[in-house]
Amino acid sequence: MKFTLSWLKDHLETQATLDEITYALTDLGLEVEEVVDRAARLRPFTLAKVLEATQHPDADKLRVCRVLTDEGEKQIVCGAPNARAGITVVLAKPGDYVPGIDVTLGVGRIRGVESHGMMASERELELSDEHTGIIELPSGEVGERFVDWLAAHRPETVDPMIHIKITPNRPDALGVRGIARDLAARGLGRLKPLDVQPVKGSFASRIGVRIDAGLKEKGCPLFAGRLIRGVRNGPSPAWLQARLKAIGLRPISTLVDITNFFTFDQNRPLHVFDAARVRGDLRIHPAEGGETIAALDDKTYAFGPGMMVISDDTGPESIAGVMGGAASGCGEATTDVFLESAYWDPITIATTGRALRINSDARYRFERGVDPAFTLPGLELATRMILDLCGGEASEVVMDGAVPVSDRAYRLDPKRVISLVGMDISEGAQRATLEALGFTLHGDMASPPSWRPDILGEADLIEEVARIASLTKLEGKPMRRAKPGVPKPVLTALQMREKAARRTLAALGYNECVTYSFIDAGSAALFGGGAEATRLENPISSEMTHMRPDLLPGLLQAAARNQARGFADLALFEVGPVFAGGEPGEQALHATGLLVGATAPRDPYGSRRAVDVYDAKADAEAVLAAVGAPQKVQISRKAEGWWHPGRSGVMGLGPNVIATFGEVHPKVLRAMDVKGPAVAFTLRVEAVPFPKAKTATRAALGLADLQAVERDFAFVVDRKVEALTLVNAAQGADKALIESVSVFDEFAGEKAEAQMGPGKKSLAISVRLQPRDKTLTEAEIEAVSAKVFEKVAKATGGVLRR
Repeated sequence: MKFTLSWLKDHLETQATLDEITYALTDLGLEVEEVVDRAARLRPFTLAKVLEATQHPDADKLRVCRVLTDEGEKQIVCGAPNARAGITVVLAKPGDYVPGIDVTLGVGRIRGVESHGMMASERELELSDEHTGIIELPSGEVGERFVDWLAAHRPETVDPMIHIKITPNRPDALGVRGIARDLAARGLGRLKPLDVQPVKGSFASRIGVRIDAGLKEKGCPLFAGRLIRGVRNGPSPAWLQARLKAIGLRPISTLVDITNFFTFDQNRPLHVFDAARVRGDLRIHPAEGGETIAALDDKTYAFGPGMMVISDDTGPESIAGVMGGAASGCGEATTDVFLESAYWDPITIATTGRALRINSDARYRFERGVDPAFTLPGLELATRMILDLCGGEASEVVMDGAVPVSDRAYRLDPKRVISLVGMDISEGAQRATLEALGFTLHGDMASPPSWRPDILGEADLIEEVARIASLTKLEGKPMRRAKPGVPKPVLTALQMREKAARRTLAALGYNECVTYSFIDAGSAALFGGGAEATRLENPISSEMTHMRPDLLPGLLQAAARNQARGFADLALFEVGPVFAGGEPGEQALHATGLLVGATAPRDPYGSRRAVDVYDAKADAEAVLAAVGAPQKVQISRKAEGWWHPGRSGVMGLGPNVIATFGEVHPKVLRAMDVKGPAVAFTLRVEAVPFPKAKTATRAALGLADLQAVERDFAFVVDRKVEALTLVNAAQGADKALIESVSVFDEFAGEKAEAQMGPGKKSLAISVRLQPRDKTLTEAEIEAVSAKVFEKVAKATGGVLRR
């Protein structure tokens, strides 16, 4: 919505500055998008008087002028043909920026004569295209600011333009008067009364109007108009053209400009038909489908069934509430016009406009809701302006239908307003605010005005009071605690764990993604989902038909999009819910990380390598440690089908699975269009057991003051025996003493089999014993070693390598 300051002052009597008005507009919820202050670029220029103009000694078309300025007499060389003694001019001094020629002036020398500034033309100051000579002013004092002179004599040239953003619930602010009403309610001035004097018709209109049966309730409740004959449709007056140009509209003719004026001035779209081109009466009816019309935008549109049409006896003349037809459009030869003012159902207009893909100022307003009670007053005001500017005589008003009844009232509870808003607003101020906005008060019941269709309850009354009072006046106050003492934590244990997982993943160098919880059926099937229980009844697109069974599909899709744009090395993570079904208990919280490409950028030191399963395992262990998982977990290979069967693992505590890591299956990568290698891990955040003892402090750090003992063992085992099986067996030999077991060597291949036998290999492990009570004796160490031999032999069939 665009308007100028002078236009606003036609409705608002105010002394407020432009800055005060724009601040108040944004504070009222009418956010200011842009302010074009055309006076700003003219502020440096002042008025001066030419005392003498003599011929330049070295140029026929130049004059050397002696000019009286606010800084004394200056010498200026000028080439304008009207430069002469005695005229008042506009002076640009050295250092001033001249917008029309995009130059910052300096002291110059023209053909050997020094010049201190310039006398400007209208084009050089971007006032008009006039440049045949310098500006000659009929009045003004030397040193007076040019913008002040323009504000007094040609205000339209320096009138600021304000552009505000209108939310869909405020159709009343699509007219300048509605904006002025809000500002008056805020206290920035007084809303001028709107004098609507009905124009008495001097004859009966030969064009009647008729609304088809059934449309008055849903479609077109009211259609009114009148014939005006004997008009002169030439260019509109300068003030009207200037006003429309200031908001970006192109003046067309007086009749069309008047309808555009009321569209923005009163939020009352109108339309004028050339009465000579209308055959018979105007009928408002739904289209049967297939009818066509050549519209005013020089395009032809085909009506669909049910679209609202205004027709005469020959066929469609207008797309109701959206755009008029070219056949009955007004031109210079128009002498008789039919002026239309109607109220249309917002949903019907929106449906038609979207289907035909027409965006017009009329559609924009009708689909949001104009004031139905202003349909006839708007017709009277427009009639009066047409008669004033175009002459002619008006017929009696013809109409069908009636203003729809929208009476409603809601209770105003002053105490409720104060408790919800948090400001001490007196009851008198609350009532005065609503009355200033046009509400009618009867006791404690408030009835919204007809131009406010968005007021639908008591909460809306409270919002209006708060909006006008200004929420910027709210003072921050601490909330009263429910109980004295140290407050309990706000976040639950699971929320704290989720926060720790997210922070740890970010610290590891991963970038967080937030993907949709909905995915397509094919992707869901790849990850064990896609069942009927997770299918959406009303998906927003064909690519979002199912609830996601895992976080990996979204991360892989993000990786594919990044790879398509040249980003090959990726580290992505997401923490969020996954769904096994549609019931409340079939939702779980997962934390998933994805590594694609290489671990580092290319460098001369050879540090770049492809990501592998151990990168995923290390990061998974780091996140598990951050969320409080036990250090000792069991690892198995029973991973789901979307993991690589030989390069993945499952971390668990007995049957309780807490994490999965490994390479993503190649078939999944192909299906998701991701170029490998790609490794990932998934943590089941809720599956990690919470500590049994809940304390406000961390457990004491358990440090041993006795020296640890390390023993190395080398076992000969079958080639198919996994190192993990051997490690787990050794770990279970003495859970109290054995702190850790790690593999430090593997000897396999032809040479190993030549020494140890076919199908054999050697695995060497280091076992760390950490005593707690006393230093271990050699006998005790040997006893633990014997248990290690026994456990490994039983689990793997291995023997000590000799």
